[in-house]
Amino acid sequence: MREIVHLQAGQCGNQIGTRFWDTIEEEHGLVGNDFKGSPDKEINALQEERLYVYYSEAAEDKWVPRAILLDLEPGVLNAIAHTHTGKSFKRDNFINGDSGAGNNWAKGHYTEGAELIDKVLDAVHRETEACDQLQGFQLCHSLGGGTGSGLGTLLVSKIREEYPDRMLATFSVFPSPKVSDVVVEPYNSTLSIHQLLENADETFMLDNEALYDICTKTLKMKSPRYETLNKLISDVMSDLTASFRYPGQLNGDLRKLGVNLIPFPRLHFFVSDRAPLTQEGAKKHVKYTVANVAQQAFDGKNAMAACNLFGGKYLTASALFRGKMSTREVDSEIAKINDANSEYYVEWIPNNIMTAICNMPPSTVHMSVTVVANNTALQEVFQRIGAAFSQMFRRKAFLHWYTGEGMDEMEFTEAESNLNDLISEYQQYQEAGVDDEAEEDEDEDEDEE
Repeated sequence: MREIVHLQAGQCGNQIGTRFWDTIEEEHGLVGNDFKGSPDKEINALQEERLYVYYSEAAEDKWVPRAILLDLEPGVLNAIAHTHTGKSFKRDNFINGDSGAGNNWAKGHYTEGAELIDKVLDAVHRETEACDQLQGFQLCHSLGGGTGSGLGTLLVSKIREEYPDRMLATFSVFPSPKVSDVVVEPYNSTLSIHQLLENADETFMLDNEALYDICTKTLKMKSPRYETLNKLISDVMSDLTASFRYPGQLNGDLRKLGVNLIPFPRLHFFVSDRAPLTQEGAKKHVKYTVANVAQQAFDGKNAMAACNLFGGKYLTASALFRGKMSTREVDSEIAKINDANSEYYVEWIPNNIMTAICNMPPSTVHMSVTVVANNTALQEVFQRIGAAFSQMFRRKAFLHWYTGEGMDEMEFTEAESNLNDLISEYQQYQEAGVDDEAEEDEDEDEDEE
């Protein structure tokens, strides 16, 4: 068994995480904690075969989500507890404080969060001890507020200490370039990225503005709501995890994904792109094929983080197909895309697109593909956050809220420096050619002589 423990922190993380559970509950034929399955025997067997990846089997054939929900105030968790999906979670795994983090990373990471972290780790221990073969952890959170960023990254660092050999993936909502909910977002985000760089294995970057653009430009919605954005995120999460949850022709797991996508340990941030995305009224006029869903997923217009993918270079990418299709057809289409876009791939990593195929389609369409890319254009996101951070930090604006919780200015300086180093690394690998290293080695040999 290859189990995953799911964690969700803060208001944003809890809303995204609960939507994800809605999606996979429907895909696996669960109603609450009961497995109902599909009338089709073949699909029924597939739905039940790997339920244990995300669910624990309880008494009387009940299936309980292996999820831990945490927040520093009770409101969001109380609301979730009264929803259809919320009623299927374990009561012990709802863990909340009373005072909130007030959009302050330091409160989430050091003061309020530190008081709650032992309870959270007790729940983590309970869940991991009940696993036969733990694959790893996944965390949903946002970086702009106080709880998801502060408490979320505190939890990431504690899990890294206690489970150093297990994979740790985060689905992280980054601040949007134009839409800002919180004035101190640049501080919270930079401090969080500093932690994610050191302690997470894989970070899937998402941002609300990119999702909003997908809704308005691709899906032609006039005024998308947060529920729609959360649905887009949960569909991507569902596709990414489908090859863990169902048997397929080419099976993946969190570790395989990391091994194929991360050429250097610090460059473990990914952007996702999903297809098909079609406006509601036009679906009946479109026939989905491997060719057209793959083309849409690789065209860069529906990237879920605000950056221009063709302004950078692809280091690696993973295409996760779902539905009934042949590996030959998939390989042929990926080869065509590779040839057409070869200038946008670094030349020193040959064959840098990994594919996985899961025979079980999503519940809404008969075929889909999600592309996860490690692209140097992600430095745009980091540059934006870094520039906003520098403007405020130069004047020491809002700093007293953080130092008042026991933080030192040095932590801000270190986080800024770490972020700038990351941006430089992306730029270095974007500009690197296939012969650069060889030339450097030759120069070193000559110097030694």
